[in-house]
Amino acid sequence: MKTRDYYKSPKAGKIMHFFWKISGGDAQILEKATYSDQVKYMTLGGIVLATGVMAALAGGYAFYTIFSPKGLALEDQVHYPTSILSIIFGILWGLMIFNIDRFIVTSTGKGDGTEKITSQELKSAIPRIIMGAIIAITISKPIEIRMFQSEINTELHQAQMEQREKYDQSIREKFKEKIDRNANDIAKFENEINDKTERLKDLEKQYIEEARIITVGPRAVAIKAQMDKVQSEIDTDKNNSEYQRLLQEKKEIEDQYELERADSEKVANGLDGLLERIKLSHKVAGFWITLFITLLFLSIELTPIFFKLMLVQTPYDYLAENRDELIRAENGIEVKFDYYKDKEGFERHLIINHEADKLLFEKAKMTEIQKELTEYAIERYKEKEKQNIDENLDEYIKKVNPDESEA
Repeated sequence: MKTRDYYKSPKAGKIMHFFWKISGGDAQILEKATYSDQVKYMTLGGIVLATGVMAALAGGYAFYTIFSPKGLALEDQVHYPTSILSIIFGILWGLMIFNIDRFIVTSTGKGDGTEKITSQELKSAIPRIIMGAIIAITISKPIEIRMFQSEINTELHQAQMEQREKYDQSIREKFKEKIDRNANDIAKFENEINDKTERLKDLEKQYIEEARIITVGPRAVAIKAQMDKVQSEIDTDKNNSEYQRLLQEKKEIEDQYELERADSEKVANGLDGLLERIKLSHKVAGFWITLFITLLFLSIELTPIFFKLMLVQTPYDYLAENRDELIRAENGIEVKFDYYKDKEGFERHLIINHEADKLLFEKAKMTEIQKELTEYAIERYKEKEKQNIDENLDEYIKKVNPDESEA
C-alpha cells in the first residue's frame, strides 16, 4: 500500500466496517478511499439495517394482531404465547426483508456516473423500485395501525358493540315466538299455583288467629285440614308432568339463547383483524396523513436506489473498477465495451476469455495431432499387412476362409 503525503484515509472502526458490510461495500477499497466514500457506504448500510429493524417490528405486530385471541378492543391484555411466536416471526421477517433490501441496494448500479437520472437508468431500475415500493408499503401499514392504536381501539369498540347489539336483536327475534309460547303455557299453571298459594297463606293466617284465642278447637282443626288439602293441591300442580315439561323446555330455550348470544359475542369480538384495523386507520387518520406515512416509508426504502443512480463517480468507484480490471486481467478475461449491436439494436459487450480460449486451442490442436497420428498408424499397419500377404498368401487365405482351404 502506497504512503500518501497529501491525504491519509481515516482509520475505520468495527461499527463502520459492520455498516460497510451491510451496504455491500468493499472494506479493502474503502480503507484506501476518501472519508466521504466511507461515510456514504456507512449511511447506506444504516438505511438497510433500519429497514430490516422496522420490518421486524411491523411483521411481529402484524402477526400478533392476526393470531392473538380476540376480545373487546379496549381490553389491553397481552397473550404471552402469541407474543413469543410474534417475536420469532418478526425476527425471521426482518431478516428476510433485510436480505432482500440489501440485494436491491447492492445490485443497483451507479448509472452513468452523473447526478442526472436518465430515462434509460430509470428504466433499468424499475424492477428494483417496484420491489422496494412493495416492501415499504408492507412495512408502513402495521406501523401505521400501531401509531393510531388508541383511536382505532375506540372506533373498533364502538363497531363491536353495534355488531353485538345487532346480533342480540336478531337472536331475540329468533327466540321470541318460542319464549312467548312457553311463557303463556307456564303462566296457566303458575297462575293457579299462585292462587292456591295465596289461599294457603290466608288459611295459615286464620289458623294462627284461631289458635291464639283459644286452644286448638274444632274450627282450628277444620282450617288445618283445608290447609293440608290446599298444600297437597299445590304440590300436585307443581309436580304435574306437563308443567315440569314446560319448565324443562324453558331451561333448554334459555340455554340455547345464551349459547347463541355467546357465539354472537365471539363473532363480534372477532371484528378485530388486521384488515379491519387498516380500514379504521384510514378512517381515523384520513387520506392525507395515511398518504404521507406511506410516502415516508417509500422515501426511506427508495432513497438508496435513487441516490445510487444520482451519485457521481468517486475514488472508491475508480478503485473498484481497477480491482475488477486486475481480476479480469489476472484470469485472462477481456471485455470490449459496446462492441456490437444485437438484433434489437442494443449495444452489447464482447467478452473474450483468453484462458478458456487457450485451453480450447490446446485441446483442439491435441485432438488434431492425435487424429493425424492415428491415421498414420493405420496406414503403416495397412502396409505391414500387405507385405505379410505378399509373402504368405496361402496362409492368409486359410485364415480368412478356412472351409475353402480344406475342400
